[in-house]
Amino acid sequence: MTKAELIAEIAQETGRTKVDAELFLNATLGVIESTLSKGESIPLIGFGTFSVSKRSARKGRNPQTGQEISIPASNTVKFSVGSKLKAAVN
Repeated sequence: MTKAELIAEIAQETGRTKVDAELFLNATLGVIESTLSKGESIPLIGFGTFSVSKRSARKGRNPQTGQEISIPASNTVKFSVGSKLKAAVN
C-alpha cells in the first residue's frame, strides 16, 4: 500500500476529505518522528511499540574488496508488534 492509498483509506474510513486525511497522517508521522528523535518510545496498546535502539560501533567488511571498515555507532528505530495486531495478521 502506498502513502496515497493509505490516505484514501483513511479518508473513506473517517468520512473526511483526502486533504484532511493527509493532514492527519502527516501530523501523526511528524509526532512519531519528533518523539523518537528525543529517544522516547511510543507504546500503542494492542498495536505495538515504536522505540529507539542503540547500535554500538563495530568492524565490518566491504563486500567488493574484502577490506575491513569501521562502522560508527548509530541509533535505529525498532517496532515491537502488539498482541492484537499479531492476532489480526495470523
